[in-house]
Amino acid sequence: MSSDPQYEHLTPVLEEYSGLAEDDPRRDRMRDQLVRGYLPVAQHIARRFAHRGEPLDDLTQVATVGLINAIDRFSPEKGGEFFSFAVPTISGEVRRHFRDQSWSMRVPRRLKDMHVSINSAVSELSQQLGRSPRPTEIAERLDLPVSEVLEGLEASEAYRSSSLDEMLSSEDGSATVGELVGEADAELDRVDYREALRPLLADLAERERTIVMLRFFGNLTQTQIANEVGISQMHVSRLLAQTLGRLRGRLDPDGAPD
Repeated sequence: MSSDPQYEHLTPVLEEYSGLAEDDPRRDRMRDQLVRGYLPVAQHIARRFAHRGEPLDDLTQVATVGLINAIDRFSPEKGGEFFSFAVPTISGEVRRHFRDQSWSMRVPRRLKDMHVSINSAVSELSQQLGRSPRPTEIAERLDLPVSEVLEGLEASEAYRSSSLDEMLSSEDGSATVGELVGEADAELDRVDYREALRPLLADLAERERTIVMLRFFGNLTQTQIANEVGISQMHVSRLLAQTLGRLRGRLDPDGAPD
């Protein structure tokens, strides 16, 4: 698609637009030109989701919002094709629309509000740090206890409902959740009693509880946890395996090894 002659004339416009200051009076005119020019891309992506029961006009509007976001956020100086950035950004916007529509009503209002605050903090911190922020950094930004941030991140799982293969848009293009989180722990994959796990955490030692919360609910990699807690990655791996093994045994006594 990036080599389609239909869009070649837009490349210099996009490059010029990306270099304009926020208050440049030409921005609105050039953005409108880019949106009109790339609109078929948004329409094509909207049609891919049309079988899910939403009116095509509504999906096209949502996809157009994603297109505008892609145009505003694309940085030619970082390299890469615009379409490699725009397609996952637009698709992500449409997916978020469906998740907004279907977010479980069981999530309390407080956690929904926290979800919004966390997303805002993550966006700001990601730009400042050049990486995904840690739960402790989010907590510091929001002036909240880390435990509340972890609770908010857990509640957000009901909103995201993303598989490890779902594509996420980012400033640098796209990546899978698996790539962003890191390789899954074999022991962690076997613990799938998420809700039942929570009350058992209170019985753990503080460091074990922190490690499990950061890995299982905060989605930090073992290396990130090691930096956070101040121990080696190998030590984190051993503690996770031991702790999750004990928790799994309590969750499923019949399946626990003798």
